[in-house]
Amino acid sequence: MISEDIKFMKLVLALAKKGEEYTSPNPMVGALIVKNGQIVGRGYHACAGAKHAEVCAIEDAGKKARHGTLYVNLEPCVHINKKTPPCVPAIIENGLSKVVIGMKDPNPLVKGNGIQKLEKANIQVVCGVMEKQAKELNKVYIKHITTKLPFVTVKYAMSIDGKIATRTGDSKWISNDKSRRFVHRLRSISDAVLVGVNTVIKDNPCLTPRHGSIADRMPIKIILDSSARIPIKSMVLDTREAPTIIAVTKKAPKSNVEKLKQVGIEIICCKSDKNNLVSIYDLLSKLGRKDVASVLVEGGSRVISSFMEERAIDRIYAFIGHKIIGGKTALVPFVSRGVSKIKDAVSLKNVKVRRFKDDIMIEGYPNW
Repeated sequence: MISEDIKFMKLVLALAKKGEEYTSPNPMVGALIVKNGQIVGRGYHACAGAKHAEVCAIEDAGKKARHGTLYVNLEPCVHINKKTPPCVPAIIENGLSKVVIGMKDPNPLVKGNGIQKLEKANIQVVCGVMEKQAKELNKVYIKHITTKLPFVTVKYAMSIDGKIATRTGDSKWISNDKSRRFVHRLRSISDAVLVGVNTVIKDNPCLTPRHGSIADRMPIKIILDSSARIPIKSMVLDTREAPTIIAVTKKAPKSNVEKLKQVGIEIICCKSDKNNLVSIYDLLSKLGRKDVASVLVEGGSRVISSFMEERAIDRIYAFIGHKIIGGKTALVPFVSRGVSKIKDAVSLKNVKVRRFKDDIMIEGYPNW
């Protein structure tokens, strides 16, 4: 791996990230065309359904693309989909002589076929440049395309003594305004935000991002509500900004379900788990089939614990506020039975720590 390849791939990854809020369920992709050491064309995938990064870079370069080197963080596609043509033919037709790739595309429709067709056309291919960083950038896409399940992020705020609410249930506010701005950013890059019906009844939240940079792509609001008992005047049922999905089980009264449908709410009927509540895995499977690639879980103890018990968490953001709440009956993040020995505890990998004024945020990935 030569230093010039790394230099240009870093720029490609930065270009790709520009599409973070817009591309789902597609991957984030950036592309550069380099000739004689100079960038002559650049592009990135701006949003789902828009031109792919490679095509944008080729169009930007024009005739200068011929005999140039294309840098791209994801293997160029070869398959035809409903909205955009494949990129490999465009690369071949415009006479590029070399393609440097960050990672292979795990999509079964691509998965090495793009590289194979490029090499068949006598184009030199180098793959695996900054592969770790390329995979990190598109971890949501990789999870969704390989498992058909959404990438699940759990977020919660707790006090220094590990409480997410007081003994009376009050939780506003454990974290500070800077932490909350970060959470709104998380919402804006997620396909869906999920809470339980108890959170809706207690707090009546909107669940829409208020500090994001976009207004035309709001996350879907998902409510776990096995019995469809959500109050009909709840703010989350306002679908003018974003659609709402209520996940129920067969035990939900038909009259309640019909009332929700009449105000424009989509109902997903899921299997029941051992507690006779919505099966998390069944819900995630159904969401994955609807091209929901990422879910941000903001529920209370019961909801978070359900995801933990199903081992359905891909990433955790734990915010620690500079407060001590105390009280044996004050709420904690996880209320499942837990382990009996420390050696059996769930550990986190790739842990990062960040500070928001007096708050501390811990980011980690459960090591299942």
